[in-house]
Amino acid sequence: MVAGVVEQWARERPDLDPSPLLVSARITRVAHLLDTALRPPFAAVGLGNGDFDVLTALRRAGAPHALRPVELSHQMLVTTGAVTKRVDRLVAQGYVDREATADDGRGKLIRLTASGLDLVDRMIGDHLANLDALLGVLSTSERGRLAGLLGRLALSLEE
Repeated sequence: MVAGVVEQWARERPDLDPSPLLVSARITRVAHLLDTALRPPFAAVGLGNGDFDVLTALRRAGAPHALRPVELSHQMLVTTGAVTKRVDRLVAQGYVDREATADDGRGKLIRLTASGLDLVDRMIGDHLANLDALLGVLSTSERGRLAGLLGRLALSLEE
């Protein structure tokens, strides 16, 4: 499909190089397809889009599994507003709670509850197996090369 679009642009505007579309449109398409394929297990346990990211960021932080909202924002590459919405949902479900920071009573820490820790620990293995299956068409070395190339592209875009 993307190749056809590039061919059409090459025909209609031979003065332009439409080949960058081969990369950008495919990255966008793959991101959408991955998101669609990864979402059902999370939805099955009542997690909304991005909620598992909050849980895994807190789990990766190590005991006591707590971060400030701004730290979560940086970990998940989303705005603090997006973090707040996700945390609100997770608080309502009992997977995280907010507690005052020791150094500033106005500051808040977001902390995994025991049920949140249990949920993320139960789901992470299935999530990684699902990702592995979805990427199964690529060899280990191809995955490594692709990860490196995407990392390089991300760094250049972030600058």
